[in-house]
Amino acid sequence: MNWDVIILGAGAAGLMCAMEAGKRGRKILVLEKNERVGKKILISGGGRCNFTNLYSRPENFLSSNDSFFKSALSRFSPQDFISLLERHGIEYYEKKAGQLFCKSSAKEITQLLLRECEEARVTIRTSCEIRQIRRSPKFILETNQGAFESPALFVATGGLSFANLGASDLGYRIAQQFGLNVIDPFPGLVPLIFNPADQKRFSHLTGISLEARVLSGKRSFREDLLFTHRGLSGPAILQISSYWKPGDALHVDLLPDFEAREWLFAKKSKGGKIELKNLLSQKLPKRFAETWCELHFPSRPVNEISDKNLEKIAQSLHDWVFTPETTEGYDKAEVTCGGVDTDELSSKTMEAKKVPGLFFIGEVVDVTGHLGGHNFQWAWASGFAAGQVV
Repeated sequence: MNWDVIILGAGAAGLMCAMEAGKRGRKILVLEKNERVGKKILISGGGRCNFTNLYSRPENFLSSNDSFFKSALSRFSPQDFISLLERHGIEYYEKKAGQLFCKSSAKEITQLLLRECEEARVTIRTSCEIRQIRRSPKFILETNQGAFESPALFVATGGLSFANLGASDLGYRIAQQFGLNVIDPFPGLVPLIFNPADQKRFSHLTGISLEARVLSGKRSFREDLLFTHRGLSGPAILQISSYWKPGDALHVDLLPDFEAREWLFAKKSKGGKIELKNLLSQKLPKRFAETWCELHFPSRPVNEISDKNLEKIAQSLHDWVFTPETTEGYDKAEVTCGGVDTDELSSKTMEAKKVPGLFFIGEVVDVTGHLGGHNFQWAWASGFAAGQVV
């Protein structure tokens, strides 16, 4: 069977590309490994899909090439996707910091994409496994449902996160088969695991959260962090995990935008007899404050603590340093960092520079967004950009 375009993957990027290419009169075939489309869309945002972010900008993305994603993002904005939702009568709301969710269910997003694909006469085949791909000169795909042929092949197979949803390394293997470089993938937006000693120190704090600023290298995020039975999670940790490298220390400001030194010295100057752990409990969760004192400075009345030690306490509160053992891995990661090297692709079309007709879009590419709808925005934007050129 001959097609103008074959797209591998019926997720956010693949379906967006399919409907856009289909609108241009192309004969489109989408092949999906799973028995249904958009599985990752359906579970995202607690089942309501954080489908974009009002403030999605280039600074919300990371890649080995910090300029690559600018072109696609500039041609399909968050407002463009919002307009698409509004045309379909889908209600949404802003949760925080520009994060947009469906009011009803993530199913509305997949239904929207399927309706658009149907109107564009796109053919979608599910439960389709790719067995072999070759090119002579068209791309010929051998599958469990027969052979398919096309001059244009779009790879939208995603990353390695959520293996239980069918994630695989197929996209990376296709890139390597055709001589393209792949930046080593690693889990992103993922909880971090304490080293054994820290697990023993902090495991009893499971469930406690606090607002903090977390730093790794030159990157920092100020949001909540959450203690788990194995380590740390929460938005601040998930964000920084995409930048953290094994062996690197993390720095945590437990009292961001608050002058701990002035506060402590003011309490002492007034002859404060309050115990340090009780004083810290005014700014931090009580159990954490008690644990912090046990580890850093035995609790005693503030007026009995020397000025030198108060300086050290204040510094420690603004710079708690620890080195995670590892991450929770792909099973808990929301995205996969790394992927097809952007230097191999055209930023305008997403086509491989040295393999005409071969395109890569979405998460399989070395472009990763921050938490809060930015990864979906990349999927929409890269899918849209590629769908305009075939």
